[in-house]
Amino acid sequence: MHLQKITPCLWFDTQAEDAAQFYCAIFPNSQILQISRYGEAGYEIHRKRAGSILTVTFELDGQAFTALNGGPEFRFNPAISFQVACDNQPELDRYWDALSADGEEQAQQCGWLQDRYGVSWQIIPTGLPAMMCDADSGKSERVMNALLQMKKLDIAKLQQAFDG
Repeated sequence: MHLQKITPCLWFDTQAEDAAQFYCAIFPNSQILQISRYGEAGYEIHRKRAGSILTVTFELDGQAFTALNGGPEFRFNPAISFQVACDNQPELDRYWDALSADGEEQAQQCGWLQDRYGVSWQIIPTGLPAMMCDADSGKSERVMNALLQMKKLDIAKLQQAFDG
């Protein structure tokens, strides 16, 4: 297993394996790579029984992640999110629907949602950054105004706003 220089580590209470399986089922070229388990050492600190899952190392379309069963002390919030760049509306719809399935969805403005584990995702079209950074401030301003009206992004409406 090749270790990336930077690997996001997601802190779960006890759902690390379930979450890794959920994400691997959504993204292509994804797999669980390794599972480590708690031993007897440190029980007085972590209070996890020996043999229970400590970490799950997995890849989502080539990006390595670690999921940690660390306990209930910490929760996810939208201050950290993962962007998923989509080439077309069906792809965007597929990721949006899959990540929000069986959860609270908590759709937010501008293509953001929270999945069933509380992890925040931004499901965006690949062309959005270029639209937002266009030298013509009128175009980027129209895109921003359209974007602020949406929860799940509509690529055609963003393009219409960009085109004027």
